[in-house]
Amino acid sequence: MKKLQILGTGCPKCKALAQNAEEAAKALGIEYELVKVTAIQDIIKFGVMITPALAVDGTVKSAGKVMSVDDIKKLLA
Repeated sequence: MKKLQILGTGCPKCKALAQNAEEAAKALGIEYELVKVTAIQDIIKFGVMITPALAVDGTVKSAGKVMSVDDIKKLLA
């Protein structure tokens, strides 16, 4: 099971990234858990200074942009 972590305070871009990540995981048919990391201290622990960010299984894969569904699929495949 993949752990998809959305790092951000809940802004519209963060919500869009979360939605895209879910769509990508469902399209690939993979089991996943979506976790929203909203506390600034927790986001900083990942080394992220600009949100939204996407981490997969604890590793930051993208920061500062809303990745497209297709880009996330490539990342997860």
